[in-house]
Amino acid sequence: MDLFVILGVNRGASEGEIRRAYRRLARRYHPDINPGDQECANRFQQIAQAYEVLTDPERRSRYESGAPLPETAPTRSIGFEGFDFSTRAVDYSATFGDLFAEVLTERAARAVDGGRGADLHHDITVSFGEALTGAVRTLTVTRHDSCGSCAGSGRVQGVARACVSCGGSGTVRAARGHMIFSQGCRACDGRGTAPARLCDVCRGSGKETRAEAVSIRLPAGVADGERVRVAGRGHAGAPGAAAGDLYVTVKVAPDERFRREGDDLHVILPIAVHEAALGARIEIATPDGTVKVAVPPGTQSGQKIRLRERGATSTRTGRRGDLIVEVRLMLPPLLDERSQALLREFGRLNGESVRERW
Repeated sequence: MDLFVILGVNRGASEGEIRRAYRRLARRYHPDINPGDQECANRFQQIAQAYEVLTDPERRSRYESGAPLPETAPTRSIGFEGFDFSTRAVDYSATFGDLFAEVLTERAARAVDGGRGADLHHDITVSFGEALTGAVRTLTVTRHDSCGSCAGSGRVQGVARACVSCGGSGTVRAARGHMIFSQGCRACDGRGTAPARLCDVCRGSGKETRAEAVSIRLPAGVADGERVRVAGRGHAGAPGAAAGDLYVTVKVAPDERFRREGDDLHVILPIAVHEAALGARIEIATPDGTVKVAVPPGTQSGQKIRLRERGATSTRTGRRGDLIVEVRLMLPPLLDERSQALLREFGRLNGESVRERW
């Protein structure tokens, strides 16, 4: 019979397609799944032989060219009365384990992850300065923790008796199609015994509600809306599973002088007419303290001066942004007669030249 037909693939099928077809058919016809079924045993023997030939490049080439295949000595046998399951290089027990190892691993991972405790979410408000320098805050969190009375088991110590669900074995059998799996008994957590009664404090849940003070360390440069994760400070999980996490969303109060964009800080610097025209060195307050800003002669209102690495610290890279100083030209609120006369004279000398720039 055509080996490609046995596996249900085209003659030009790749090795990956052949392997997938083999696994699909093996899950259906493997002798361990169909104990005592001679027809399935015969079919699986054909499937295994076809797989062995078509995944060996040399033997596949000989088969496709029509040349006879060399005889091979059997090295593995699974005994069923009246039939020999021998093939040269197919280890049925190992193959069977490979077929379902991935399924069982995923199942176990889901079971553990499914018992993980739920996460908690809280908000915390800090000042603009605290966000720049970092801070430590204490947050009172109400969470489900392991019961101190029963150590999270949900049961009190007492006279042990055999578990009714598993009959004292600690395991139960579950059927899935033709497959039968053994798994730990949930009723007794695999111990095989059930205690006399449930815990009076947690009523069998294994958890109790507690208010706990949690120290929150906010990194320097934390921005508005960022979340800080505190591992293991969420709700307790199932026995043997991890607790959830606490996620704190940071709210940064606005500042009257500084505005943050990314990791850069923006500030407005008011200057007088003569400072803009002649230039000046003006002291301004920054998060690092007072610094002098050099205003070049002829500075226009709205012009920006960049001070490198005087902005906020990035919580991702640790690098600092810049401080952007925006110049705003300000006129004095009141002018005496002499100041007015000087400005008129200044206007006669420079008014036309100013409009010529437009």
